[in-house]
Amino acid sequence: MLTVLLLIGSNVLMTIAWYGHLRFPDRHILVAIVVSWLIAFFEYCLAVPANRIGYFSEGYSGFQLKIIQEMVTLSVFIIFAVAVLGEKLRWNYFAAFACILGAVYFAFKK
Repeated sequence: MLTVLLLIGSNVLMTIAWYGHLRFPDRHILVAIVVSWLIAFFEYCLAVPANRIGYFSEGYSGFQLKIIQEMVTLSVFIIFAVAVLGEKLRWNYFAAFACILGAVYFAFKK
């Protein structure tokens, strides 16, 4: 569970670093890059321990960690896109999300 919590925190920071600057189109691109790098540093401070804990302590495989990462990334981004960017959800986004849920199922099926 610690792995998932750290990945959620990591992905919140990653999403802000990658897409937060879209709210500020008047800022120079170099400012966006530097601020994103600074945020990404803290994202890595959560992502690296999450993967090490998940792999060495919680027994996830590398494949399972990647599938968890993608699921968390998509979940965080959906909330960010709607709440911060003001984008609308469409049916095909839900279909894509369902496909990733299928990947999670198959990745953890024994």
